[in-house]
Amino acid sequence: MAKLSSINKNERRKQLVKKYAGKYAKLKAQANDESLGETERLIARLKMAEIPRNGNPTRVRNRCEITGRPRAYYRKFRLARVMLRDLANRGMIPGVVKSSW
Repeated sequence: MAKLSSINKNERRKQLVKKYAGKYAKLKAQANDESLGETERLIARLKMAEIPRNGNPTRVRNRCEITGRPRAYYRKFRLARVMLRDLANRGMIPGVVKSSW
């Protein structure tokens, strides 16, 4: 089990990302738009810098839904490898079977 403070910190980051998602996407599109002038693009980048650091989507860490483990995360199941194996062996994940040959 991951530290509760780390899990809570990541949840706060998710909320900030959701809050600033529209503004961030608009400014990023302006900053990357080649048809705009250099000064307009620079202004867009400066406004992006004013958004809180944790409002950036890259700051969010993928974590296991059950344990909060940040590593060995399977996106399809939203679980870490340890819990994925445990739940699959118990038959709790539909369609997942242990392979044998």
